[in-house]
This record gives sequence, C-alpha cells and structure tokens, in this order.
Amino acid sequence: MTVLVTGSRGRVASTLLGLLADAGVKARAASKNPADLSPPAGVDTVRCDLADPATFDAALDGVDAVFLYAEATHAGAFAGRARAAGVEHVTLLSSSSVLAPDAEVNAIAASHLAAERALSATADTGAFEATHLRPGAFATNALQWAWALRAGRPPALPYPHAYGDPIHERDVAEAAFAVLTEPRLRGSSYVLTGPESLDFTEQLAILAEVTGRPAPYTVPTPEEWKESVTDFMPETYADALLSYWASHDGRPTPLTGTVEELTGHAPRTFATWAADHTAAFRP
Repeated sequence: MTVLVTGSRGRVASTLLGLLADAGVKARAASKNPADLSPPAGVDTVRCDLADPATFDAALDGVDAVFLYAEATHAGAFAGRARAAGVEHVTLLSSSSVLAPDAEVNAIAASHLAAERALSATADTGAFEATHLRPGAFATNALQWAWALRAGRPPALPYPHAYGDPIHERDVAEAAFAVLTEPRLRGSSYVLTGPESLDFTEQLAILAEVTGRPAPYTVPTPEEWKESVTDFMPETYADALLSYWASHDGRPTPLTGTVEELTGHAPRTFATWAADHTAAFRP
C-alpha cells in the first residue's frame, strides 16, 4: 500500500508520516512546496497543491490511500482524480464543527462540510471508501497565546469561560494511522476529542503550572477583540470564532471515547501537550 499524505508541513500530517514510516508503510509526502519538507528517511516528496487541480494526477499516480486536508475549493476535482487513479480509500481531516446547526453558514465549518460532501458524493458511487475524522478543538490552538505570553503580555479572551475539548495533534495522527491501515475502520465518521473539557482560563492555568510562568489574560468586549484582529483575520472568520465561543461559554464540551477506540489508548491530556510544547511559551 502507498499512502499520499497531503499538507505534509502540518503537525498532524508530519506526525502521520513518521508513524507510517515506522510501521513500514510506503508513504508519499505531498505539499504545495515539497522542497520545504523534511520527511522521514525513505519517504518521497511530491508537489500537490490542493488549490491547483493540475498537480493532482502526478501526486495520485500509484497511490492506494490518501490522507486529505479539507480544502473545499477543488475537493470534488480531487475526488474525481482519485477515482481515476484507482485510489481505494481517502481519509479526510475534517472538523466536529460540521455537526453544528449553523455549519452551512459558519465560516469555520462550511469549508469542512463542503469538503466532506464533495468527497462523499464520489465515494457514494462506489469509487473508493471515504472516512471522515472530525476532531474538536486542537490543543495547538493555544499557540495563539504564545507570543503574548513570551512577551509577558496577557492574551485577550472575549469569552474566557468558553469550553473546548483540546486534543493533542499526535492523537489525531494516530487515529488517522489506524483508519488508514485497518480496513475494518474505513468508511465511517469519527468525532475525536481530548480527554477533558476545559475553558480558556483552565488551559492558561495548566500552561502556567507546566511552564512555571504566569499566564494572565484580559477580557475585552467581543467588539474590541474583533477590532484588534482586523489586520490579520477576515471578518467572517472573526465572527465565526466569536459565535463559537459564545455558544460554548460556560458550557462544557461533550467528550467521546473515539481516540481510545481507534488507537487503543486514552487521549493525551492538555498538560501533556503543554509539556511537549513548553519551549513555545518561554522567552
């Protein structure tokens, strides 16, 4: 079996490449800029820009399975080229946000939902099996606070008591490895969560304890926060984040046992993630 891993500069994909290599599974690392990749020894690289269908055929040549990032723009074209190439299985890195009532109009969820639908439309013809991985809040989202904390500045939290289910990127990669290498797991949708529902203040407290550095925060109004991010965040995305945080304010996130079902071990805690990324939060 040969597995094409798209987005190989990403944390999940690069971890997955290591898992496949360690297991002796042939993998191909794909990226828009493959020269920037440093894959495990013996892993070939290939250019695959999910925004450029002209790169799909060469990347898919000789591939049996794909780990696919949810780029909706040409997801249908990718699925069609995967079918033509004889791909048997595609695992999509989606998001649990697709299950929200406003998923079709929410800027965060809509692209994932569109990618799922495009992939499923082709899979439903019998072309290949499609598996959807739907993680909740990535623990790596906490890296958005790293610059401020390193500089001794408190992050701005318009909804400090908004809950999430932070999941370690390695747990997502191990879940992907499981569904890619175990045929009986194919063809389903899996909601992946971390082992704890934590609000932002609890996550910052854990970071403070693990790093040994203070982790204070400020509480701007939603309007103030939105104004502060206008230079680097599209308005629709900022609105989607505010809507998500408001809907989870004071409401613990339901957890699943899916990571353990797929990998055989409980998901890693946020404290474990913080310990793995301590350097990012220290000067």
